[in-house]
Amino acid sequence: MADRAGVSHGTVSHVLNHPERVRPETRARVEAAIAELGFVRDEAARHLRAGYSTTIGLMLLDAWNPSFLDIARGVEERIGDGPWTVLMSNSARDTRREQRYLTEYASRRVAGLIVIPNDQVHAESRLPLRLDVPTVVVDRAEQGPATMSVAVDDRLGGRLLAEHLLALGHRRIAFVGDPESAIPVQARFTGFTDALAAAPDADLETVPAPLTVEAGLEVGRALAERRPTARPTVVATAVDLLAFGVLQSLLSAGIRVPEDLSLTGYDDISFTAQLSVPLTAVARPHLRMGVDAADLLLRSLGGEEPDPRHLVRAPELKIRASTAPPRRPRSA
Repeated sequence: MADRAGVSHGTVSHVLNHPERVRPETRARVEAAIAELGFVRDEAARHLRAGYSTTIGLMLLDAWNPSFLDIARGVEERIGDGPWTVLMSNSARDTRREQRYLTEYASRRVAGLIVIPNDQVHAESRLPLRLDVPTVVVDRAEQGPATMSVAVDDRLGGRLLAEHLLALGHRRIAFVGDPESAIPVQARFTGFTDALAAAPDADLETVPAPLTVEAGLEVGRALAERRPTARPTVVATAVDLLAFGVLQSLLSAGIRVPEDLSLTGYDDISFTAQLSVPLTAVARPHLRMGVDAADLLLRSLGGEEPDPRHLVRAPELKIRASTAPPRRPRSA
């Protein structure tokens, strides 16, 4: 390339790394040679030689869940068109895959990490944060100086939801979703039961289920097979995806929502309000969480000491058409 442009190898290096040091006419010749030869810089090798990277690792928990994609959008929105690039991965709620990606990020010497961890309640170990780079953990309330974190007060969210259902008059209530599947889900369930404790006549049925649309479909079919008087008057799901499946099965079976059975979600992902029955749900600020996480990381990479290092956002209850006061069941 140097020969093609008629310059020294040092001049080519300056054009690639410090173009402001090269005269415009010389820089133009080098850039023309680069384009003609189809040269692509080996960024990985360059960073390994320099001992640093301009890459930020972003590990999602479940790329099929739109709420986590909204967090990724927030990260990208904050990072913008600056010198940083984002290398995204998806652990798919698999701890071994999570560890493999962390190892890969370490080998690439990423400048920093944003991680949504696979936080099963009874896991023997938590996400190991041994990488010697600034790290922001999302969707888990952290403490101490080792990391930074962005989370939502899901215990408050669960309580707000239960209080709404109790105020409508519901007492036969089902909670769908496994509280042991993830720490945020456990927090929602804890807040939910905290509120129900104030209503001694409330009868809570817990239906453990994976956090997927398919699991919601099965739960909805099982509910539809019960006699009307044996069903709860409201189903509260741990995530919106479960609610989508439950709603589809109920409507397919001729069970009206909310006339025959009320239904709620949790997350308030982008199309929750556009369903055939707009869904009452607890809204979590996922886009804002992504922006916050990227902001904390960029400030740390810029040499600042973010204060506070641990952010907890408040959820918001969105009341829509899927909840109403309970009615006397129609005869089977």
